[in-house]
Amino acid sequence: MSEMEREVLVIGHRNPDTDSICAAIAYAYLKQQLGWNAVAARAGNVNAETAFVLQYFGQEEPRLVADLYPRAQDVLQDCPLTILPEATLREAGKLLINSGSKSLPVVAADGQLQGIVSVSDLAARYYREVELEDLAEAGVPLASLAKAIDGQFVTAVPTDELVRGRVRIAAATGKTLRALIAAGDIVLIGDRLDDQLLAIEAGCGCIVLTTGAAPCETLLATAKDKGVFVLTTPHDTYTVARLVQQSVPVSRVMRNDVVTFGPSELLADVRQRVAETNFRNYPITDNGRFLGIVDRGQMIVPQRPAVILVDHNERGQAVEGCEEADLLEIIDHHRLGGLTTGEPIFIRQEPVGSTSSIVAAMIKQSGVPFPPTIAGLLLGAIVSDTLFFRSPTATESDKKIAAELAAIAGVEMESFALSVLKSGSEIMTKPASKLVQSDIKEFRFADYRVAIGQVNTMDRQDALTREAELREALEAYRKKEHYDAALLMLTDILGETTDLIVTGGLRAQLQEAFGQPGATGSFYLPGVLSRKKQIIPPLTEAFR
Repeated sequence: MSEMEREVLVIGHRNPDTDSICAAIAYAYLKQQLGWNAVAARAGNVNAETAFVLQYFGQEEPRLVADLYPRAQDVLQDCPLTILPEATLREAGKLLINSGSKSLPVVAADGQLQGIVSVSDLAARYYREVELEDLAEAGVPLASLAKAIDGQFVTAVPTDELVRGRVRIAAATGKTLRALIAAGDIVLIGDRLDDQLLAIEAGCGCIVLTTGAAPCETLLATAKDKGVFVLTTPHDTYTVARLVQQSVPVSRVMRNDVVTFGPSELLADVRQRVAETNFRNYPITDNGRFLGIVDRGQMIVPQRPAVILVDHNERGQAVEGCEEADLLEIIDHHRLGGLTTGEPIFIRQEPVGSTSSIVAAMIKQSGVPFPPTIAGLLLGAIVSDTLFFRSPTATESDKKIAAELAAIAGVEMESFALSVLKSGSEIMTKPASKLVQSDIKEFRFADYRVAIGQVNTMDRQDALTREAELREALEAYRKKEHYDAALLMLTDILGETTDLIVTGGLRAQLQEAFGQPGATGSFYLPGVLSRKKQIIPPLTEAFR
């Protein structure tokens, strides 16, 4: 299946920022215009700043994708071939033969899965038969019996009447026949009127005229008077006796102890359960509602989800299960990370202040229409990621493309940019545990895992009043995720400074990178605004 047909997720990093979200939306738009079935996605919750930008331009949040691990729904096969529990075994047999299927899901009219009936179930039942089925015990409606034997009622057509007795073949005559028949029985008989009337006199509930025998007026009048149903069938008595067995409802022989899976169950767990059983097909249900089936063979090699990564290229920052996906492209402005691919892919990576600057240039170069909404989203992402061009990551390219986007979006850039930055300052309102995780990324230095977060503020002194509780929350997060060290940048946008809170080990490397810490153990870093350009490079050198 080509990218024009299969769904391709365009997704940013975990704990997504405005650039990650808006770049995904805009790049998915570009791919859609080029004929791809691209869908914007996110790997985490939207922060306050991003929510402001999305709401400003009337854009919905992208789809949340918690992970890319294959699930049962990813190998789900549509299964329009189902059967009602009240359907006859003959109907089930015809469906199985005509379709070549080995089993049928038994699904009630309300969509609830009742069980499964298979060819082996039908075969086992017939091998066990030594006498005609007690249709009364099986709860067979008279209408189902008529359908199974291709019969037509020549008296009133029953509605909800069930078979009340057993099936009898009128091979005997006289006293023997009278002694054989009990009240409510179904009597299979030819065109012998005397025996027909004798069966009615004995109290039968229904007479089946075999071999296409036509009822006479005497029979019809007597049957009507006694409340006996009469139907005729073209089949001979032997054939009718066999077909009667197939009037039993499917619910009578189906297996209801079915192994089922939910649509969101991990395929790894499904495979393990399948290995422990020996069925060909497994129903997928949602609260009992039948959705389809998965085939035992297809579960071995499911089609992998197709993914385009934006605003990152490191395994530790990617959505969980990214290694299970078919990675098609990377659009990014960060350092090269540790992702590997099985074959060459398209990568566009530029040293600019925002991935959205790259996406904006690609849309412009492609010649597709540039909607004001898309331009506005990209502008919001650029001013966010470059801190309105205060960050050392900002380039002339960012400034130029931002000016063009502002014109397309119809906004005054400076007032819009300040509104975006103010909306993202949650330092005094958000719980410390949420703040430290709102924009945190994982990095690897040598054999060490380090988490580095960033919180922007418009007032450094306000931010420092929460330093102690932020350090405590950061340490709790570090221990929970088993990082060697965790860092949090408290970045004063207007003052252009950062207070770097640190927890965990690696003190020697941190001091090598940033000098001596202050009295609280934090590092005061004037002029530092960028995690990518002013925190990661000196740490990388220190670890070398």
